[in-house]
Amino acid sequence: MATAPIRLIAGLGNPGAEYDRTRHNAGFWLADALADDLRATFNHDKAFFGWVAKARVAGETIWLVKPGTYMNRSGQAVGALARFYKLAPEQVLVMHDELDLPPGCAKLKQGGGHAGHNGLRDIQAALGTPAFWRLRIGIGHPRTQGLAQPVVDYVLHPPRHEDRDAIGATLDRCRAIIPALIEGNFEAATRQLHGGNPAEPKAKKPPKDKPADKPEAAGANPATPRLEDAVEDGR
Repeated sequence: MATAPIRLIAGLGNPGAEYDRTRHNAGFWLADALADDLRATFNHDKAFFGWVAKARVAGETIWLVKPGTYMNRSGQAVGALARFYKLAPEQVLVMHDELDLPPGCAKLKQGGGHAGHNGLRDIQAALGTPAFWRLRIGIGHPRTQGLAQPVVDYVLHPPRHEDRDAIGATLDRCRAIIPALIEGNFEAATRQLHGGNPAEPKAKKPPKDKPADKPEAAGANPATPRLEDAVEDGR
């Protein structure tokens, strides 16, 4: 698939204080961290169905969005921004929680299916293609974590202490590759991100009551420029 530099970055999650600390909001966590890196401020914009921030990086305008429509309608915000600013799907990066990756692991990919993730499903429908980029933030699956807990309940609860620390470290590694993505250097970004992933542990023995698989609702590279060095003062 053809690639173009990233210009729209969407972090997925659910609005509301009751969801702030839940695993399903990992995309929101990363979006907030990136806004700090870019010295950008989120403001609610009804026209774009969520919170939008604008930044200037190396002469280019970068848009950040946190959809305010709940996870399963994330495409409203992403689609509206992409259409208004005439951005190709290949210029869109979607950051989301990933059940199939353990805490501490993250992966970057373009295209593919939604694997039951309703946020990705709705964005794919809104853009008319799966060709956008995904930054997958591992939160683990209750089955591989040895938990007898339904997936919907699992993603809508905060991570355990040890998982929270691992996810936090992963978010820092994700932040470090954003300059390369804005430049369109996807190979370097992928190599840097994936090179920092820990070895995936063997799956723990599943509990007798197997939970549902998917919810229905629901080392730094020195050659990579630092994000703060490229951010401009203009908004």
